[in-house]
Amino acid sequence: MAAADPASPPAVRDVDIYADPTGALPVYRWRQAPKGLATRRQLRERRLRPGGQDPVAVIECRGGKRKAWLYEIKKAKPIRPMTFAKELALDKAMAKRQTCPTCSRRYYHCLPLRTLGSCLECYDGTPAAPGSYMRPPGEHLAAAA
Repeated sequence: MAAADPASPPAVRDVDIYADPTGALPVYRWRQAPKGLATRRQLRERRLRPGGQDPVAVIECRGGKRKAWLYEIKKAKPIRPMTFAKELALDKAMAKRQTCPTCSRRYYHCLPLRTLGSCLECYDGTPAAPGSYMRPPGEHLAAAA
């Protein structure tokens, strides 16, 4: 057997992140999983997270086209609470996606910056509903006085 050439790139493999490579996990059909197991989304609804545990089973949805990991609910841990620093970082990231670079107006929804590069009002003159954007800081204080 010849040794692999170190100069050649490694072979590319198609990897399915939801497939169990060992085949050791049981596979259940939709709504057939035993009680006590939940997907990540179901754990999140209960305000839980997997907490480092490995999946114990796989569930197939839509005729086997979609698969999801199943985790034990008893081993799940509570989600970490939102701290002020996390909330600030999240708001800063969302502000970048919600603020028009042309008029500096911040909207309540994410703007199509990749495709249009600005809000609709700046792009083609479509008027924005006053309730769709946030007032600048301090503006609401001046209106109350």
